Amino acid sequence: MMTIRKGIVFVTVLPSLISVLAIAANKGDAEQGKKVFEQCAVCHNADTNEKKVGPGLKGLFQHSKLKNGKAPTDETVLAVINSGGGGMPSFSDTLSSEDKDNLLAYLH
Repeated sequence: MMTIRKGIVFVTVLPSLISVLAIAANKGDAEQGKKVFEQCAVCHNADTNEKKVGPGLKGLFQHSKLKNGKAPTDETVLAVINSGGGGMPSFSDTLSSEDKDNLLAYLH
């Protein structure tokens, strides 16, 4: 009887969990991120790999590594956005969490 209850709970909770994970994975809005990128465009190109002050970011998440040697994931790119480095200022307090999520969606 206990096994049946666990099965029912699992089947009932699983779709909700999948929905939450799907929303978390796609939490940014690329169109809004394009607007946020206007601040970044002073130093970076989004549509080419041509360097301005900073590197071009076209296909950023398809590159094998970032300039800091780390793999390009949401977490590592967000760390660069937050901490800056190599002449790039920190945007940890300049951009909201929503702005950063949108920016990551745009860069994908």
